[in-house]
Amino acid sequence: MSYGPGMTTDDLTGPDAASIVEYIRAAYPETDILESGGTWFFSFDPERHFPNYATIVTNNDYDDGSDLHRPGVFRLNLGLGRATFERLVGDRIDPQAPPDYTALDTVLPHPTYAAQLWISILNPSEATFRDIIVPLIAEAHDRLAAQRARHGMD
Repeated sequence: MSYGPGMTTDDLTGPDAASIVEYIRAAYPETDILESGGTWFFSFDPERHFPNYATIVTNNDYDDGSDLHRPGVFRLNLGLGRATFERLVGDRIDPQAPPDYTALDTVLPHPTYAAQLWISILNPSEATFRDIIVPLIAEAHDRLAAQRARHGMD
């Protein structure tokens, strides 16, 4: 079965959702991580768990744009700054020709929250995770931390 442009389940060789959760837990120990029904929310607020700087979704409970009921498929979502969002996916926001939100290992605008500058990626490969996603997680984390500091929420 094909899961994206030319990709099959055999191509799911990057980190799984649990590995990414553990990476964030180790790299950003101040992060509050809430898991609920196969979805993880990464924030700094242990009471409200919001706002988030990242989420990992393994099911279609919140939207079905990425067809997450496929075995082993998950979506990592990150809230970024406008410049990075535009650089990465600004040219892919066309309501007349939306991107293939089911494609694996492809940085895309979030299928629902692109207007809030969120990107998404389904099952990043090891190279994509290491070279592209790890710096984006840092940006998303640091962006929310700076926002909280500006508003005296630390």
